[in-house]
Amino acid sequence: MLSHIVIIIKKELNDYFSSLAAFLFLAIFLTATYIVFFWVEAFFARNLADMRAFFNWIPILLIFLVSVLTMSAWSEERRLGTIELQLTSSVPISHFILGKFFSVMLLIAIALLLTLPLAVTVDVLGDLDWGPVIGGYIAALFLAAAYTAIGLWASAQSDNQIVGLILSIFIAALFYVIGTSTFTQLFGYEIAEWLRAFATGARFESITRGVLDARDILYYLTIVVLFFLLNKIKLESLRSVGNIKQNSYWLRYGNFTITLVVLLLINITISYVSQARIDFTQGKIYTLSSTTKDYLKSLEKPLLIRGYFSSSTHPLLAPLAPRMRDLLYEYAVASQGNVRVEIIDPLEETDFEEEAVAKYGIRPVSFHVESKYKAAVINTYFNVLVEYGDQYDVLNYKQMVELKSSAGGHEVELKNPEYQLTRTIKSVVYKEDRQVVDLTNIQDPLVLSAYVSEQARLPRSYRDLYDQLQQVVVDLKNESNDNFDMIPINPDQDQLTEAYLSDELRLKPNFIDTQEPFWFDFTLTDGRTTVPVILSNADNKANQEAIKQTIFAAYKKLLPDSIKTVAILRPLPNPGPFGVSESPAIPKRFSILRQHLRESFKVIDVDLRSGQVNEGVDLLLVLAPRYLNPVQVDGIDKFLRQGGTVVVSSSSIDVAISQFAEVYEVRSGLEDWLGEFGINIGESLVLDMRHGKLSLPTLRRAGSRNVRENYVVDYPYVIDVRDDGLNIDNSISAKLGQVFVPWSSPIRVDLNSNQNRKVTPLLSSSKNSWLSKDKQVLADYEEFPELGFNKPGGSKETYTLATMIEGPFAGSNNSIQEGRLVVVGSSMLFTDNFADQMSQVLRTEYRRPMQFVQNIVDWSLEDQGLLQVLRKHTQFTRTLSTISEADKTFWEYLNYILGLIGLTVVGLVNWLMKVSTRKYNQQLLTKIK
Repeated sequence: MLSHIVIIIKKELNDYFSSLAAFLFLAIFLTATYIVFFWVEAFFARNLADMRAFFNWIPILLIFLVSVLTMSAWSEERRLGTIELQLTSSVPISHFILGKFFSVMLLIAIALLLTLPLAVTVDVLGDLDWGPVIGGYIAALFLAAAYTAIGLWASAQSDNQIVGLILSIFIAALFYVIGTSTFTQLFGYEIAEWLRAFATGARFESITRGVLDARDILYYLTIVVLFFLLNKIKLESLRSVGNIKQNSYWLRYGNFTITLVVLLLINITISYVSQARIDFTQGKIYTLSSTTKDYLKSLEKPLLIRGYFSSSTHPLLAPLAPRMRDLLYEYAVASQGNVRVEIIDPLEETDFEEEAVAKYGIRPVSFHVESKYKAAVINTYFNVLVEYGDQYDVLNYKQMVELKSSAGGHEVELKNPEYQLTRTIKSVVYKEDRQVVDLTNIQDPLVLSAYVSEQARLPRSYRDLYDQLQQVVVDLKNESNDNFDMIPINPDQDQLTEAYLSDELRLKPNFIDTQEPFWFDFTLTDGRTTVPVILSNADNKANQEAIKQTIFAAYKKLLPDSIKTVAILRPLPNPGPFGVSESPAIPKRFSILRQHLRESFKVIDVDLRSGQVNEGVDLLLVLAPRYLNPVQVDGIDKFLRQGGTVVVSSSSIDVAISQFAEVYEVRSGLEDWLGEFGINIGESLVLDMRHGKLSLPTLRRAGSRNVRENYVVDYPYVIDVRDDGLNIDNSISAKLGQVFVPWSSPIRVDLNSNQNRKVTPLLSSSKNSWLSKDKQVLADYEEFPELGFNKPGGSKETYTLATMIEGPFAGSNNSIQEGRLVVVGSSMLFTDNFADQMSQVLRTEYRRPMQFVQNIVDWSLEDQGLLQVLRKHTQFTRTLSTISEADKTFWEYLNYILGLIGLTVVGLVNWLMKVSTRKYNQQLLTKIK
């Protein structure tokens, strides 16, 4: 059997190369690949170190190219009459089909092999994760196998090649289109999920994530087998023309039907198995970590994880729901029976929706969607509930989904789902396992804010519930020695309160049938932290004991627990000393950082007016400080010396850019205090030849005038920290992968002042860095055409941008405490402005600086388990190294040249094989004579 197939493969390949069809196929494939990669997807403009631009187009390219390659496979044989020799041969028909199939697959494999220089180029210019690349090539081979089987069957239908081409393209395109978001958005979630399960493109995307799933491989093999059988049936019917036996006809299609049913049953059965897969990605980001498995196995009672996923949803969110479902089921398997997983569509199961809203405070999110015929706003759920005993927490889509923009539109990706789930599980388990709430010894008064409309607007059941709540408040006030109280607030009469509820707490009025909208929401605060209180009115069976337990559950969230507290120093207004330049009047905003940290920690603001950091604070962030007074500095010092962790983000020079750039010298007030630990923040800025891009106003000379226009330009003040710039021996920086540090001053540490402490550089510039005190921080390409800035000709060196000191600090009463001090030389690194600018340049949410802070918090609080989960599952946007326009041109044309060399090598090998075959045939003829 094997010898027959090998002979047929050689014959088919010889026909392809003899007619130049193979070379045309390879040349067209490479040309299309280069056009897509360098021109359509604009590889260098994207500035991302991945192969997504290539693999995104593979399913579409292969539809046409494989169809062209297979259109003559049988039709030409039928036209010339040679098919009759094959059909009447003693060699089984299946051998001929397999021979043609593998000859096409070899050509496709050669074509894919010739594109490897693209991946090598990306790896040289950036930090390429080879896992998705390997997965992409494997997926391309299986996808090509499916298209080849379809193409061979289509070619057998007629002796006209054009008929075979059109039929092949139509069938292959149909398999691809049914899984696209444009098509699936016309249906509900369940139907859309089934359509994606039958779609070649959706399966392809799954493998190109870097996960080789047995379900996807089986799907492609199913298509190959089915069209192989259809091809065989067609050829056997041609052999039996004029002598067709009715029972033979029914036997063939009966066997095919049985095979089809069996394969469908196998595919449906294995669709519920999510563990049969290989994770190729760096760090195994799609595989549960040992930390998560240990948490799950240690549960003492059942834990519920419920996914709320709507049938009608945004087309970008739709593909993520099955992946989240698979992840949740992996939790159930890893827990060895401790976790129960439920997947609910609240819009179809109204009882669950009522419970979701009333008990858990889960509300749908509105999205604007457009189809060919209409535009509409849909309400959709994308939430995960974790419940353990009477404790629960909810993850919403913002915590789980990351939005990325590209030249072709938008795409979404799951954002650290395992970390979010495991952190949430650990939190609710810890809260549930604590002792019974005792209000007699509470330290801070509790205030229950009741945002409730006037009684006349409330439904009767809610009025009864509110009456019961008032009685509970009286009881709790007595129980707590007057340390518990309720403040009623009517949002309908106060626009500021309504805006606060909508913007800050994300609350909306309640709607019940035809009842006019009304407010019935509550929050509990201890003066530092505010948490929601969700009072359930399901089935009108609320009682005072249930209300009390709900309030107790909310109170537990205010107690010190496994969720640590991060304090951010809110600077006081200070004009600064006379004669010193003042930084901009508009203060820097850190709302993105706050929001990111709130997903994992409690975040509070402090001003240190009293010279003390609030009790219970685990880490203090001092961001962009300006003219801190001695009392504030003393508060920071006490916190550090008592064993706390302090992160200082400060530069001696501040930059504000709008239409112009303004540079300010800034005094933080911490200079002398940092000097006690041998730390000096230089009075200059670091520039680096390895840098990022920024959208900035740029000088352009128009006649005799200078014109400022905004461009995305290479910007050496935004330092691209990667590779040797990240300390791989420290868990804070080891898995950052890459971070951009803007307008940073160099940090120098005197080791003699820290002989008893450990000094660890975290972030550093490259060895091609230099310093500048020039206040001109906008690029001027007229004067400096290459870089936009003056590049000194002298020696360059590496500068420390972030460092850490840990060890004993003398505390009060000369006690020895292990403190931690992290100093970052940039005051802009964690600001909203820089995050927004980098998000615009990278066309994705840029959150590396926030991840840097989160790593510091996890490391300093010694939650190494969660840190390992976060490190393993951290995904980041890998960018290319900074190269000149000449280098970009060099790498682009080098790939063109390598493609030509590859084609030449294929041609040379083909010529040598023909010469060898010719010599062999001549020797054989000589022996015969």
